[in-house]
Amino acid sequence: MTTYRVCFCFRRRFQPASNEPPERVKEVFRKYSEGGVMGVEQLQRFLVEVQGEAQAIREDAQAVIDGMREFKHLRVFQKKGLSLEAFFRYLTGNDNSALSHSLGVHRDMSAPLSHYFIYTGHNSYLTGNQLSSECSDVPIIKALQRGVRVIELDIWPNSTKDDVEVRHGGTLTTPVELLKCLESIKEHAFSASPYPVIITLEDHLTPYLQAKVAEMITQTYGEMLFTTKSEFLEEFPSPEALKMKIIISTKPPKEYLESKTIREQDQAVQKVAEDEAWGMEVPDLKAEMSAISKTEHEHGEHHHEEEDPDEGDKKPHEIIAPEYKRLIAIAARKGKGELADTFKIDPDKVTRLSLSEILFQKAVTSHGTEIVRFTQKNLLRIYPKGTRITSSNYSPMLCWMYGAQMVALNMQGYGRALWLVHGMFRANGGCGYVKKPDFLLDNDPDNVFNPKVTLPVKKTLKVRVYMGDGWRFDFHLTHFDTYSPPDFYTRVGIAGVPADTTMKRTKAIEDNWTPVWDEEFEFPLTVPELALLRIEVHEYDMSEKDDFAGQTCLPVWELRPGIRSVPLCDRKGETLKSVKLLMHFEFI
Repeated sequence: MTTYRVCFCFRRRFQPASNEPPERVKEVFRKYSEGGVMGVEQLQRFLVEVQGEAQAIREDAQAVIDGMREFKHLRVFQKKGLSLEAFFRYLTGNDNSALSHSLGVHRDMSAPLSHYFIYTGHNSYLTGNQLSSECSDVPIIKALQRGVRVIELDIWPNSTKDDVEVRHGGTLTTPVELLKCLESIKEHAFSASPYPVIITLEDHLTPYLQAKVAEMITQTYGEMLFTTKSEFLEEFPSPEALKMKIIISTKPPKEYLESKTIREQDQAVQKVAEDEAWGMEVPDLKAEMSAISKTEHEHGEHHHEEEDPDEGDKKPHEIIAPEYKRLIAIAARKGKGELADTFKIDPDKVTRLSLSEILFQKAVTSHGTEIVRFTQKNLLRIYPKGTRITSSNYSPMLCWMYGAQMVALNMQGYGRALWLVHGMFRANGGCGYVKKPDFLLDNDPDNVFNPKVTLPVKKTLKVRVYMGDGWRFDFHLTHFDTYSPPDFYTRVGIAGVPADTTMKRTKAIEDNWTPVWDEEFEFPLTVPELALLRIEVHEYDMSEKDDFAGQTCLPVWELRPGIRSVPLCDRKGETLKSVKLLMHFEFI
């Protein structure tokens, strides 16, 4: 027994952390073993019947047994198979994780870019908040190493007007040289994925400096640069055709003028709400969509785009360096005027449209069908509203449901909205491109997907949370409670279309570093193709706010059935060294 001294008056005793398998794992082992040993044939049966690996053969089972022999302290029987201890070690190991490591990129990559959700960053050069943080190439490198495929750079003249720097206009952010950012992108672009990197430029330059940027880009990227022969593309090429390519995307630039500084009346209000961004729950889409509809009804149909702080004041006459214009492979435009005109499809060319999260929310209430149709051929980029000065984020789910490909989030921020993005892009081998579900690509005008309509349940996901372990290795003994072991509970739920979105929780297990919950939850899914499984562990605290103890988010369509190991991440999305849950997934 281990003892903590409590208030120096009495001692509180508790069971030491153990590596004891939960009862249900013991039951499975008994069923598929004989005389305390799980042999090759029995392990093969387990892989087929419990783990849903229909193709598993004898050699696969033998490979598992051989792989466990490296753990000298475990009793792995040379000829016979696995002991209970070795079997449990296999279940909790990295090779048995909820998402397959060996699957890699397995979706069709030969469709046009508009058919994919693309991992997209906003103000990729910022190290912290939107008003006063440092600009640097470090967050750009981190984003690319994570698999982000769209990097945004705001380019401005430097103080002497003879060179170009990257900074957030009208703020106190300290600049970084454009060339440094371009070179870092070149070095790290394909470290996590071979698929194309798109650089979106917010341009505030004179024609002289545009020509200078064109020279920098051409010299830095050379053959890596994707350029087009005509001014506009009729259809976007595929990620496969653009492998190892860098693509420049920006609005055909206007004459340079210094931008206004950001003016936000509700800055202070926003700050209060975001101090604990990670703790803010992902908004309930049902409530959010009905609130947007109500506002629309009250304010009528005329829309003005929210001021994008990254857009300079522009003069109506276009002055542009021709060598710069030739580099723009994906021409972009901004939504102006009536929404009905915004989503008109040009049969002869494709474009990238940018909308703020605010205007997009308004647009889905009255023009949802047009948005889905527009995104079948064109790219739609959504960016955070200007008041998100602490680099907080909006929920990406609403954008994905209507087919928006470039849902730009502040990668240097953290919180539940960003965890959903991490979850979405764990799919397809983490390559940064996830094929949109077929129903978002269906050209039939009478069959356009509408997320507001509740569809019949397609399949039900059953999730059993067995146990958790690893906190005792990754956290100090007093991290959660000064005088006693932690009281962990797990939250598990779905982020998806409004009908599927829900969150449930286990009971808290008191005073235990290796809690066994053994609780099961059922999630009926009407649109499993857009569902993300959210998992969070917290430590219950009676007197204060519950402590965060790990999280992850997994694409439901790639979950492996059976008893699986689920590694957890910290608030920023970095995988914790030892913390993982043991869970069971079943599709009905």
